Amino acid sequence: MTRFSLSKLPTVWIYVLAALLLAGVGSGVKLYFFPASKPPAFVTATATLGDLEQSVLATGTLQAFKQVSVGAQASGQIKSLAVALGDTVKKGQLIAEIDALKQQNELRNTQAALQSAEALLGSRRALLRQAELNFERQKELLAADAISRQAFEQAEATLGTSRADIKTSEAQIAQARIAADTAKLNVGYTRILAPMDGVVVAIVTQLGQTVNANQSAPTIIKLALLDTITVKAQISEADVVRVKPGQKAYFTILGAPDKRYYTTLRSVEPAPESIATETQSSSNTAIYYNGLLDVPNPEGRLRISMTAQVYIVQSEAKGVITIPSAAIEQAGRRGPASVRVVGADGKPEKRPVKVGINNNVNAQILEGLAEGEKVVLSEAPQPGSQSGPRQAPRIRF
Repeated sequence: MTRFSLSKLPTVWIYVLAALLLAGVGSGVKLYFFPASKPPAFVTATATLGDLEQSVLATGTLQAFKQVSVGAQASGQIKSLAVALGDTVKKGQLIAEIDALKQQNELRNTQAALQSAEALLGSRRALLRQAELNFERQKELLAADAISRQAFEQAEATLGTSRADIKTSEAQIAQARIAADTAKLNVGYTRILAPMDGVVVAIVTQLGQTVNANQSAPTIIKLALLDTITVKAQISEADVVRVKPGQKAYFTILGAPDKRYYTTLRSVEPAPESIATETQSSSNTAIYYNGLLDVPNPEGRLRISMTAQVYIVQSEAKGVITIPSAAIEQAGRRGPASVRVVGADGKPEKRPVKVGINNNVNAQILEGLAEGEKVVLSEAPQPGSQSGPRQAPRIRF
């Protein structure tokens, strides 16, 4: 067998083989330790047709459209309570009764005083008639020079006094009638009636409890009209300049986040609630203005003090091309906008677009983009690619 030996090759070939060997080793080292970076992968989104809106967000609290505190104008012990919590009552329906013995006694006293004043008036009218007859008689006698002028003047004075007594009695009767009417009202106040239709939402005073109306009107129950619910939405001072009465709005509640209750903004209060306390708000305190919205509540699902997420619609569009707002590149706040569109070759190209509604989540594209085109949201390395050179393996001896 013939053996091959490098010593038999010409010197030039030996150098050529050595160079090729070194080039191969260098290429292998480069590929192993410094692999070529793979082209970036794009995170894309597809332009689709959809509905879009731009809204002012606010947190609201549900309240009764109308709520009254039914109080007592008479003092005494509650001897009967004719309603229970949650009852539906009609206007004029009996709510509660207060022990009326004291008020009834007061009524009897005033009625007796009225009768006494009327009897006194009858007596004084009889005296007046007597004084009138005596005056006429004295007048005739004076004309016949049968009596002295002093006797005539005395009869005239007695007549004037009798007439004055009549006026005094008439005034006393008027006062007695007013006192009797007031006492009668006080007796009526012991029967507490519903001032309107509504639902009993709170019972403040219990059966057997004593109330004192001399200091302040004690509340017996709270009555609310729940056929309509009012939402009091707290609108920040940054957003309040963007809303006005009549704008479309809707809200959701925590118990049914997928159901929308549509309505309109009824009004916006001119000052924050803190003005009622007559204290200056701190510069570090957020300022909110209450916006009021009314919504029908025929099923009674909406309840007082529920929390609502309110959306006051500024603008909306139906069936328009939308893309995520993150895909839009804009030069300045009002500069031209553009997106990067992935072409048929898989490479992105920059394209100017005209943007409509943009709620910072999705944006409406008016011009420059067609349905189904893909726009670039961000770039990311392909799965499995590594950034930077690999670490050389450790060699152990």
